[in-house]
Amino acid sequence: MSRRTLRLARFALAALVLVPQAGLALELRGPLKQGGVVVGRVAPGTPVRLDGRAVRVSQDGLFVIGFDRDAPAKQTLQAGAETRELAIEPRQYDIQKVTGIAQRIMEPSAADLERIAREQQRVNAARARDDARTDFAAPFRWPITGRISGVYGSQRFYNGEPSRPHFGVDVAAPVGAEVRAPAAGIVTLAEPDLFYSGGTVIIDHGHRLSSSFLHLSKVLVTVGQRVEPGDPIARVGATGRATGPHLDWRMNWRDARVDPQLLAGAMPVPPPVPDPVQDPAAAAAAVAAPEPPPTGDSR
Repeated sequence: MSRRTLRLARFALAALVLVPQAGLALELRGPLKQGGVVVGRVAPGTPVRLDGRAVRVSQDGLFVIGFDRDAPAKQTLQAGAETRELAIEPRQYDIQKVTGIAQRIMEPSAADLERIAREQQRVNAARARDDARTDFAAPFRWPITGRISGVYGSQRFYNGEPSRPHFGVDVAAPVGAEVRAPAAGIVTLAEPDLFYSGGTVIIDHGHRLSSSFLHLSKVLVTVGQRVEPGDPIARVGATGRATGPHLDWRMNWRDARVDPQLLAGAMPVPPPVPDPVQDPAAAAAAVAAPEPPPTGDSR
């Protein structure tokens, strides 16, 4: 084989390898809005940066980014040689007033403040896990179904005093109701009694996207345990700074607080109550649970 023929053969082989990667454009899936989570895909090996900060990319080109409650209107996403200016849709947030919070919770003592600081360090460490798993790429489901009693981003007033915005979605449910994993992941925190959030579980979904579940009456998992979608992880409670039984589900991407409801979608509709005329036996067997009162929680 001549040198010229050999060079042509090598060029053709390189073209076969490079063309499929070059043809894979930057793909984004998810809402470009405050509180949104977006899953992206690029050609394997392509570096990605959001506003100048490096973003982890999996071996097959998957990555995830998120936008905080008050994310600016424009953010710059770089993927290799491609640059996109992302227009982040602003949102209007509710105002919610919560009363009945215990005075000790509203005005922590010096000892309580030390405890709060120690607990926050454990929470921060649990959310800092950053590994290559891409559990975030699969669809998310609601960890429990019920009436939504508090929404992401709302400005909270506790006992008439303004507080930080609420960063989760609250689902009213009776004490003891089962909480299930909304997506696969690794448990990074499993605490029965934190000062503000009471029983608390944190699940890492890979690339520093995590879910937190607050005010639990019972924790059913342990740190390091892998869970799959739908696995039981805890039971609903009213622990910590809460005025009634409910689940507070929160999510973080890095230091950005994101909206779980945007990932889970609409709350599933409960099955219809049997008609006593059409199906008297089923209607007699159905037990209607009373609707829980409005609830409030910690942070």
